[in-house]
Amino acid sequence: KVLNKYIPADFDPKLVPRGKKPKDDLVPVRMMLPFSIQCSTCSSFMYRGRKFNSKKEAMKGPDGRYLGIQRFRFYIKCTVCSRPVTFLTDPKNADYEMESGATRNYEVHKDREKTGEEVALEKENEEKSDPMKALENRVLDSQREMADLDNLDEIKAMNMRHVQLMSGKGVVSGSGGFDESAKALLDVREAANKAQNEKIDEEVNENGLTASEEAMVKSIKFGSAFKGQKAPDKQTIQRLGEDDEDEFERRRRKDEELLEKQQRELSMKIKLAAKTKEDNKSARRPAFIPVIRGKRKRVATAAASKKPKAVPTPTTTSNSDSDGSGGALGGLLGAYGSDSDSD
Repeated sequence: KVLNKYIPADFDPKLVPRGKKPKDDLVPVRMMLPFSIQCSTCSSFMYRGRKFNSKKEAMKGPDGRYLGIQRFRFYIKCTVCSRPVTFLTDPKNADYEMESGATRNYEVHKDREKTGEEVALEKENEEKSDPMKALENRVLDSQREMADLDNLDEIKAMNMRHVQLMSGKGVVSGSGGFDESAKALLDVREAANKAQNEKIDEEVNENGLTASEEAMVKSIKFGSAFKGQKAPDKQTIQRLGEDDEDEFERRRRKDEELLEKQQRELSMKIKLAAKTKEDNKSARRPAFIPVIRGKRKRVATAAASKKPKAVPTPTTTSNSDSDGSGGALGGLLGAYGSDSDSD
């Protein structure tokens, strides 16, 4: 982009032709929507504060001016369907007026203002038609005004009182003297300031305490200071030593042992109760009846009874047995054989 253009020496601006624009030409204006609207074609919403490249023109006709103030018309397009939307300026209500292409959304503050105007108009008409109602309204208005004036006077008096108290002059009462409450308040404030200044001026000793704090510590009487004396009426402070700590430890252990003993006794009682309950259940059971089972005897079959018995065969002795024992044994065997043969 060229910033500096060459201008010849013989340049004459009067010879440059001027372009004339029509008087009613539209002027491009970058503006924001003054209210939320809804498109009449696609029903899409465009909210207040949305920026548009609009076109502006002056209105014509009898409605083009209001009390000598020129009214203007703005043209924009819907962001979805590109339908032209127009709205006008409204100098009468210090607002804008929707013309075509969309509808203006509901606004609560507009409804509230309209309702207030309607109530005021209704009240005025009622007063015109009913004189007694007008008198009642005037009485109520006067009472409200008097109450407001009383509250205002009270606030002014309170503010003046605070100003005089803070300045230290006090308040003059009706009897001609200073008000007692103001004097008391000033005395308390002066005493507090004096005590604070004295506290600041006090020096701190090597222990990090002021003189007043040191005196307070020395005034404390510990328990050892009253040994062999009658105990004072006020409560004293006792310093704990190693013997006291040992005593506390011994008491703590004793308490722990007692607690353990109680827990053991409780557990034994619980076990005994459970055992007694089990014994009672077993006593209620029916007595055990023993069952005796006998062995079955085997019965011999007919085949077993017909089986022949084994017959023992006699044994022969050798001739070499010549002693008496051999002969006796032979005689016994012979007798056994004779018996079997006889059978």
